[in-house]
Amino acid sequence: MKPLTVCMSALLLSVAGATFPPAARSEPARKSVEKMAAMIRKADYEADFEALQRLYDQLTPFVQNEELASRVRYWRGFALWRRALNGFNESVDAKELEKDLSLAVAEFREALAKDPGFVDAKTAAGACLLSLNFLHQQRGDTAGAQAFVEQGVPLVREGFTAAPANPRTLWVVGGSRWYMPPEHGGGQAKSIETYEKALEAARAQRGTATDPLEPSWGEPELLMSLAWAHLNRTTPDLDAAERFAQAALHLAPNWHYVRDILLPQIRAAKSKQN
Repeated sequence: MKPLTVCMSALLLSVAGATFPPAARSEPARKSVEKMAAMIRKADYEADFEALQRLYDQLTPFVQNEELASRVRYWRGFALWRRALNGFNESVDAKELEKDLSLAVAEFREALAKDPGFVDAKTAAGACLLSLNFLHQQRGDTAGAQAFVEQGVPLVREGFTAAPANPRTLWVVGGSRWYMPPEHGGGQAKSIETYEKALEAARAQRGTATDPLEPSWGEPELLMSLAWAHLNRTTPDLDAAERFAQAALHLAPNWHYVRDILLPQIRAAKSKQN
């Protein structure tokens, strides 16, 4: 029986190692996750769809680490959220966008289950649900679209109530207000005002983050959104749009969307105007 016992012990160790790698059970886990979170941010700016998917997959073993699980889930959700947002700009198939957004919502909900006070996860889940609403509106699924609104809006509202100065929450709120009628607290002016308030908050908080796993993004995204808003407002302010786009690129020089899509759109509009 001794040889069998030895073999079984070796097998159990092998299975345990495959399911819970040493890096996922020890202090190096944090460093590994921190590195992958930074790589996800880079892949987001570069619209590197394959890298975002790969990093989502590579974070899988670390969901078993109770200390890190909520943040691991957040960054897994973030990778898929940004795959979808980049996909909207690259005409990716709607079914693929829906898959990424749905899985992102699930990851953010898991993050909230681990840490109910995690405002960034709550707001991100709400943002993904509102994007799913948009997809279903496009295909004429009114009932399905409404269901996503009913799930997403309360999450964004709760996140805003809990952390009204969170730049990332305000970024989502500002985007939502662009499409809301003025009588319901929305409109283009209100959206831009929200982005400006969020930008002030982001700049005030710049450099204060001490934990790389805590979300601290926002300033480049707000500059980008202000550029987009000034380009697309009823009366465009193209000089402001270009100024904000250049400021975003100053912070994120590798940002594919701003550099290769948004800024050329702004310059084309300026050429047409002249």
